[in-house]
Amino acid sequence: MKRKDFPDGAALVIGGSGGAGRAICLKLVESNVPVVFTYNKNQTRANELVNEITELGGEAQAIQLNVSDQQGIKELLEQTSQQYKQIHTLIMAIGYDIPQDYLANVTPELWQSILQSDVNGFFNVTHAAIPYLRESQGSIVHISSAGLFRYPPRDVLSVAPKAAIEVMIKAIAKEEGKYGIRANSVAIGVIETGIFLRLKETVFDEAWQEAVKAGLCLPRFGQAEEVAEAAIFLASSKSSYTTGQIITVDGGYHV
Repeated sequence: MKRKDFPDGAALVIGGSGGAGRAICLKLVESNVPVVFTYNKNQTRANELVNEITELGGEAQAIQLNVSDQQGIKELLEQTSQQYKQIHTLIMAIGYDIPQDYLANVTPELWQSILQSDVNGFFNVTHAAIPYLRESQGSIVHISSAGLFRYPPRDVLSVAPKAAIEVMIKAIAKEEGKYGIRANSVAIGVIETGIFLRLKETVFDEAWQEAVKAGLCLPRFGQAEEVAEAAIFLASSKSSYTTGQIITVDGGYHV
């Protein structure tokens, strides 16, 4: 089957076993794109996604990766490039179980840990991937936070690292555009998947949910598939003249 919106080669989804990441992998498979995705600890969930994609007639591999492991990142990129000839898409879709707390209560140790995993992890992967994406004139898509545009109290550990990453997205767009690389983000609001579902009965209780919905233009929470649609658009040739941008998928939270 001919790939209408993607060239030959593979897409690499970092954090593909998570809620939004899983939906992105499935959407790539719809475009007949081979997918290599990473997971951190949950091998069972990763294997389930591989099996699901295989049953759909797609091609996928799951690789365990810690984004602080620079040698592991290098090996992943080399292996994927050799097997599929080129990597044309890199999607950063890692989600973290980050505590919801006020800045004054955040310990220096927790702050450093989050920066190491989120900001430095993004740098480690994209820095190593740039030579491969130059060869393919490929695309980077980062799953970011709508909190960049309207800050939600007690969300500094999520939003602050995303702000730093957005500067790197702009740096890649500005500096690598001459090599054909594009870099964009999808800034998401509350999505009914992943961390939200795990903390729905505790942190994100009914009162919290109703308060958030009251501030949305569309009075409902988003779906992982809606995030995937935006990510695939930015990764594909349909957005071939779009770079350094952020699409918000937040139900109008930031309006």
